[in-house]
Amino acid sequence: MSGMAPKPFPAAPGDMGRRVAKRRDELGLTREEVAARAGMATSYLRFIEEQSTAAPGPGTMGTLAAALDTTVTALSGGEADLPPGRRGRASPHARLVELSPGECWSRLDGHGVGRVAVTTPGHEAILPVNYSVVDRSVVFRTAPGSGPAEVVGTEVVFEVDHVDEALSQGWSVLVRGLARRVENPEAVRYLAQRVYSGPWPGDDDRIMWVRIEAGAISGRRIDIP
Repeated sequence: MSGMAPKPFPAAPGDMGRRVAKRRDELGLTREEVAARAGMATSYLRFIEEQSTAAPGPGTMGTLAAALDTTVTALSGGEADLPPGRRGRASPHARLVELSPGECWSRLDGHGVGRVAVTTPGHEAILPVNYSVVDRSVVFRTAPGSGPAEVVGTEVVFEVDHVDEALSQGWSVLVRGLARRVENPEAVRYLAQRVYSGPWPGDDDRIMWVRIEAGAISGRRIDIP
């Protein structure tokens, strides 16, 4: 009927739509700005981002990728399961620069995905964990008896890194310290109020809090003059 406002699209984004929205957020652009760059209606860009049934043609995908300074393959998820660094090439003038402790903590940026090295008799592994930084300690949740739980009571190494394929740059940060289990109920509540999110694999059985008390932190970045 005329005069009626169009119904909003239900929020049911597909993988491609989420990648488009994520890339737009990374660039700090609004939908209106990206739509203008791509020469499309803002409502259509919203449809692409929010609807799992959206299936833009090759021409539209190419234009949208150019507007987002990326590739059709990246927006389509063709590189989602491949290791980072495949598209980058080493610069002939690159050099490694040591990061200060303050710069290292800044790059940890409060939360993310890192790797903790587990070394016990007969067992060595490097395992990914969803971490948060609370009071300059690295904390994560895991399940009792799991691989990451084995670090409790040991000196561990925790690592986070980032790769910028477009510029062939990157950085890595290492935290070394003693891993302890947090059991005091008040301390657990304190951490729960300050972490960014729960573990990505689910948190039904990940009830064990682990804190890595940073004894040392170091990092390096690739600098291109």
